Amino acid sequence: PTSAQVSAVPQPGRFRYTLDNDVLTTEQRQFYEDNGYLLVKKLVSDEDIERFRKEFVRICKKEVIPLGAMIMKDESLKSQYGQSEEVVNKVQDFQEDKELFRYCTLPEVLKYVECFTGPNIMAMHTMLINKLPDSDKQTFLHPMHQDLHYFPFRPAARIVCSWTAMEKANQDNGCLVVQPGTHKMPLKPHGYPKWEGKANKLFHGLLEEDEKTPKVHLVMEKGDTVFFHPLLIHGSGINKTSGFRKSISCHFASSECYYVDVKNTIQEDLEKELVEMVHKKYNTTSVELRDIWNFRARLVQGERINL
Repeated sequence: PTSAQVSAVPQPGRFRYTLDNDVLTTEQRQFYEDNGYLLVKKLVSDEDIERFRKEFVRICKKEVIPLGAMIMKDESLKSQYGQSEEVVNKVQDFQEDKELFRYCTLPEVLKYVECFTGPNIMAMHTMLINKLPDSDKQTFLHPMHQDLHYFPFRPAARIVCSWTAMEKANQDNGCLVVQPGTHKMPLKPHGYPKWEGKANKLFHGLLEEDEKTPKVHLVMEKGDTVFFHPLLIHGSGINKTSGFRKSISCHFASSECYYVDVKNTIQEDLEKELVEMVHKKYNTTSVELRDIWNFRARLVQGERINL
């Protein structure tokens, strides 16, 4: 379903997840309110997507090494393909890469983001995903999860993900799968799935999944963009084709959001794992989750208040 299939009669004061704006129709606001996501067709231009794709290839070849970016690879393919896009599954935290970070500043994207966050907008978390063809050794399936599990800031309603398909995404190549309406649920316990073989580092999933909750596969064309709430349960399937399935995304938050202490909560284990990774990578003596997010966060519109 897309927003166009929903009709709604305006009722002032009933919107919890969007702010008053002149961008979204009442139908679109109601759709997001009910489902926790909104698909906007052909939002990002082919020219921009081509530029992002070229920069990704440069990063894969190590022609560009963005500061602080985490380049995730399938090591089992390295001997076969060397340094190339056949090996790199994800570039995370690309905020220091001028070309890729342009995505987070595109006026056509921010116009929609502001409907969820308000005018003071921070880019908090960036990713370019290159879903590789599935291999026997490593599955690039992302289990069903809620993104808020990773975030030590609130309120959830002022956080939104913008996720843009860089080529056609469908069930064959592992498109996004969402469970409409689950954004109204609380944050659930996450951890590593009990799968055979190796789980991807930090690819946490719900520890208990309700199989009866309906799922929607988001079939998207190049440039289509979905905006979704950080509590919406979602994931992606495996890529059964011989090609790649690229997407670029950013989690935005209002700079008026505030940090919360996740100690003694269901997010505590994630904090330990992340801090340990940063210790190893940068050989730091003491670092807190808030420090990691301060390093990632960039103001893209308005003024920086709390985050």
